[in-house]
Amino acid sequence: MFRKFKQMDWSIVVILVAFMVMSILLIHSAVATAPPKYAHLDKKMVINYILGFIAFFGMAFVNYRVLIKFYLYIFGAGILSLLFVKFFGGEVNGAQGWVTIPVIKLDVQPAELFKLILIITLSALLLRKYKLRLTFLRDVVPLSLVTFLPFALAMALNDIGNGLSYLVILLGMLWIGKMKYSHTLFILIILAVSLAVGIKSYVTYHDQIEKALSNSNKEHWLSRIDPWLLPEKASKKAVYHTKNASIAIASGGMFGQGYMKGAYTQTGRVPYTYADSIFVVAAEEFGFFGCSIMLLIYFIMIHRLILIALECRDRAGPLLIVGIVSMWLYQILENVGMFMGILPLTGITLPFISYGGSSLLINMACLGIAMSVKMHGQQNEDDLSVGRSGKAIARGKA
Repeated sequence: MFRKFKQMDWSIVVILVAFMVMSILLIHSAVATAPPKYAHLDKKMVINYILGFIAFFGMAFVNYRVLIKFYLYIFGAGILSLLFVKFFGGEVNGAQGWVTIPVIKLDVQPAELFKLILIITLSALLLRKYKLRLTFLRDVVPLSLVTFLPFALAMALNDIGNGLSYLVILLGMLWIGKMKYSHTLFILIILAVSLAVGIKSYVTYHDQIEKALSNSNKEHWLSRIDPWLLPEKASKKAVYHTKNASIAIASGGMFGQGYMKGAYTQTGRVPYTYADSIFVVAAEEFGFFGCSIMLLIYFIMIHRLILIALECRDRAGPLLIVGIVSMWLYQILENVGMFMGILPLTGITLPFISYGGSSLLINMACLGIAMSVKMHGQQNEDDLSVGRSGKAIARGKA
């Protein structure tokens, strides 16, 4: 046990402590003038981090190959959890799919958990193609279908943020899975054309789309897309969040207005400052300089994870880490970009900083798995049975 402790990358633990301090301080500032029901969120975040560190160290000491071995059962349980919350889950901030664990009273969002499940599943499937180029029909299409199922369920839960993260994870893992350059170019062209056609159609036929969404009780889509593409047609309620967030970020200037002195975040003009909008608090109170420090710490963490992937002796470890890094890069870019008006508002959290129980636990577990790669990935790859076939997959074998 002591030898395993020595193998840990303690710089990552230091980074986690830094994130914990930043998160608690920013949440404390965000709820300082909030209604009483939000007053203790900073203290709850301390508890969340304690649970998170337990998840981190617990996953670090579990050999990550075990997760790969039982991926089919993990994937099945994840799909069942998404179906369960579709019919029995509660709703928070417009997104369905929350369940409460009675004993610890922790709200859990299975769509958050499924990001990790998807990374494990895609890693197991890509491991079968070790040292082989992926073919489009036999590999890319089936992997895309595996991802589309949870994506469709997440969209049915009105959870566009997590739904899009599944697609980003798929793209990142196809890239490291040795997809052919021609296939990569083809997919990028399809995505670019689809995005361009979708934006053009939305702008051209906005009135018809608005009527159709209103008739199907999906008006929340308008409040997310209109401020991004058609701010002049968006309702005052729809642009309220992004407009005030942009003003708050700009008012922070180079060094900010000072801790707990944000004119917009302290007066309630920016919603959800403790959760999705916590970057706005950092920008207004600590300015460009403070946000740059935060993003630099993210960069250092991702750099350390990439080094762990490069040092790993088997194939499964790098696959898992690339999936995790892809997920975090998307979340950071989306969370920051949506408050600057360059990306649509999706309600995605800022990893390790935003208030949240399930999101923090999943992120800490993901980092624990990356640490497991660091601690166990230097061993020769064990014979590993993946799926029902029972075929052993070892280094150099397919």
